[in-house]
Amino acid sequence: MRILENLGTPERAQNCSKDYFQDVSDQVTVKMEVLSFCHGSRASSPLPSFIVFFFSCYVHKMESAKFTVIGPRDPVAAILGQETVLPCHLSPSMSAANMEVRWFRSQFVPFVHLYRGGKDQYDGQMPEYQGRTELLKAGLTDGNVPLRILNIRHSDEGKYHCFVQDDTSYEETILELRVAGLGSAPLISVEDHKDGGIRVVCRSSGWYPEPEVLWKDLSGRDLPSLSETTSRGDNNLFGIETALIVKKHSNQNLSCCIRNTILNQEKESAVYIADPFFPRVNSWMVALSVILVVLFGFIGLTVYLFKIKGKLTEEVGKQNLEIGKLTSWLGWRRSVAPVEEVNVTLDPDTAHPKLVLSEDRKSVRWGGMWQDLPENPERFDTMFCVLGCEGFTSGRHCWEVEVGDATFWAVGVARESVGRKGWISLSPERGIWAVEWWWGQFRALTNPVTLLPLSRVPSRIRVCLDCDRGQVTFINAGDDTQIFTFPPGSIPWKRIRPWLWVLGPQLRLCP
Repeated sequence: MRILENLGTPERAQNCSKDYFQDVSDQVTVKMEVLSFCHGSRASSPLPSFIVFFFSCYVHKMESAKFTVIGPRDPVAAILGQETVLPCHLSPSMSAANMEVRWFRSQFVPFVHLYRGGKDQYDGQMPEYQGRTELLKAGLTDGNVPLRILNIRHSDEGKYHCFVQDDTSYEETILELRVAGLGSAPLISVEDHKDGGIRVVCRSSGWYPEPEVLWKDLSGRDLPSLSETTSRGDNNLFGIETALIVKKHSNQNLSCCIRNTILNQEKESAVYIADPFFPRVNSWMVALSVILVVLFGFIGLTVYLFKIKGKLTEEVGKQNLEIGKLTSWLGWRRSVAPVEEVNVTLDPDTAHPKLVLSEDRKSVRWGGMWQDLPENPERFDTMFCVLGCEGFTSGRHCWEVEVGDATFWAVGVARESVGRKGWISLSPERGIWAVEWWWGQFRALTNPVTLLPLSRVPSRIRVCLDCDRGQVTFINAGDDTQIFTFPPGSIPWKRIRPWLWVLGPQLRLCP
C-alpha cells in the first residue's frame, strides 16, 4: 500500500517507468534480476508483473531522492476577484529551473499549471484555469516554485498538489486554498414601531462564506437580535438581514458589525435613534384618563353644565383665532403678491429606496420594501425623504401638496445641499423648513418644535416660498388660513428645492 501511495496516479507511474528506467538502466537491471531470482524461488506463489514493476520504481525513488517539497500547513486565504499566491519550495534549497513543476487538483491530468523543459506548458491545462495561472520564476534557482492564481473564483477553493520531479526522483506536498469575499458595508434603517420600541434593520450583501453578524451598544456589548435572515444569490454570495427592537433611553446608540471568519476582517456601521422616532404618550391624555375614571360616578347635571360652559368658551376662542388668522393671512397676501404658481415634480435620484414614486413623478408613498436602486450621492439612505426637481434662488413661488390621510408626513423646502446620508435632524439648522403630522400632533419643525393649534390636520397644504425675503409660509388650502410662517431671513440666499417626508399612504403634488 505504501508503494501505491507514493506512486499516486497511473500517469505518475508512466513517468516513473519512462524517465527513471531510461536514465538509470544499470540500477534497474540489477533490481529486476533480484526480483526475478525471488520470483523463480517462489514459483508456487508468483508475484504479478505490475507489482514487480511498481516495487522497482519505488525502490529506485527511495535510493535516488535528493529533496522534499514543502508547503504551508495552514490553509491559504484568498479574496474573491483578487489574486493569490500558493507558496511551495524545495528543501534543501536547490535550483528547480530544469525540473518539472506540476500543480494539479484531484487528478494528475488535466493540471492547473505545468512548467517543464524550462518553460510553461499549456497543452492539457484545466479549462477553468486558462489565462489565470502563472508560475513565479524569480526564485526558481533557489527552489521556490509558487503559483499565482488571478481573479479568484468560488470553484478555486479546495486542495492543491505541488509536484516537483527531476531526472531521478519526484516529491510533492498538498496545501489547501480557502476562498473568502468581503461584502458591502452594513446599511442600517429604521423600519417601523413594534413592542413599544423601534424596529431597526441591518442589511449587507456580497459575503463569502456566510458571515457572523453582531449588534453592539455604545460600550461594545452584544445585543440580542430579533431576527436574522441569510440568503444566497446566483453568484453564490451571501446576503444578510438582521433586526432588533430599540427602546427609548436604552441602547439608542448601536452598531451593526458583520465579520468574515476566514479573513478575520469585519465591516461596521453605527446609528443613533433620536427621541422623536419613539411612540409618544401625551401627559394630558394620561391625566384625562385618570380624571375620567375618578369622576365616572359624577355623571349628571354637573357634567352637563360644565359641558355647556366648555362649548361656549370654545366657540369664543375659535372666533378669536379665526379673526387672528384672517388678519395674518391678509397681511401675508399683500406682502408676497404676485406669486408664481409652479408645477413641481419629484426627483427619483434623491428618493429613499423604500419610497415609491408614481410614473408622472407627482406622488410618493412609503412602499415598505427596499428597492434595488443605484447608490448615488444624491439619494437619502436613512430618512424617508425626496426632493423636488425644481430649484429656486429668487422670486416668489407657490405649490400645493395633498396629504390626505397619510399617517406620518412632513412638507416643506430644503437647501439643495441638505445632507442625504445617515440620520438627519429635521430643523432649519440642517437646511430644512417644514411642518409635519406626527403621532396626532401638527408641528412646525423649528428647534425646538412648535405645536400648531389646529383641531384637525389639513388635507391639502399650500407651500409659499419667498426667496427674496428668505421666508416660507404654509397655508391650509381648504380654507386659505395661514398655518405657520418661518420669519423673513430664515432661509439663506441659496438654491432651495421642495422637500417631502412620508411614512404611510401617499402624498401628491397638485397643480
